[in-house]
Amino acid sequence: MVSPRSLRSTPPGLSVERTHWDAGRELVVGIDEVGRGAWAGPLTVAAVVIPRDRRLYRIRESKQLSPARREELYGRIVTWAVAWGVGHADAAECDALGMSAAQRLACRRALEDLAVEPDAAIVDGKWDFVGLPNTTMVVKGDARCLSVAAASVVAKVTRDAMMRAEAEHFPAFAFDQNKGYPCPRHKVALAGYGPTAIHRRSWAFMDNLAWRGVQRTVPERAQMSLFM
Repeated sequence: MVSPRSLRSTPPGLSVERTHWDAGRELVVGIDEVGRGAWAGPLTVAAVVIPRDRRLYRIRESKQLSPARREELYGRIVTWAVAWGVGHADAAECDALGMSAAQRLACRRALEDLAVEPDAAIVDGKWDFVGLPNTTMVVKGDARCLSVAAASVVAKVTRDAMMRAEAEHFPAFAFDQNKGYPCPRHKVALAGYGPTAIHRRSWAFMDNLAWRGVQRTVPERAQMSLFM
């Protein structure tokens, strides 16, 4: 069993990608998401197809990198990759569809944003929200697989930039700092101002607000079948 500490010190490798390449699948896309646990902002999925013959060193999963390092690597990844794409499901879509269907939707949009048709996919985690043939799910894939680590950086940098832009519209919430995730300042702003237009109003935090100007939204789960 690989310890969390060793994953932090070991760079992501290419063993899973090579399994697909050796099977004749040339275009292998790594996929990762960010924003699933946030209270506000989009759910973002990135898809990155890495080249077989050129390496880009010092990539790590996004959580291991400083913001400045992520920004630097983002610029290098998008010029090094064979293809890359990003897709989002906004807060209203997360509310209407539920998070699982919203994640499928964001992934579909990311794949549509690619300039190529992938032959195989590697997904971070235990759940296949991609639905492509030849999909491999890898627990801690963003720490183990180079293509998924690259996707984690692209997803994080893209979504963080969106939340910094939203901070200008909603300065009390400090979205540039918390990126829509719960923290003391975010909770105080919610209590004082109520939810913004980019909050996920179907989430349980809505039940605890003293401010009652907007009611909690009930997800329209029946729509999930449209994206399965």
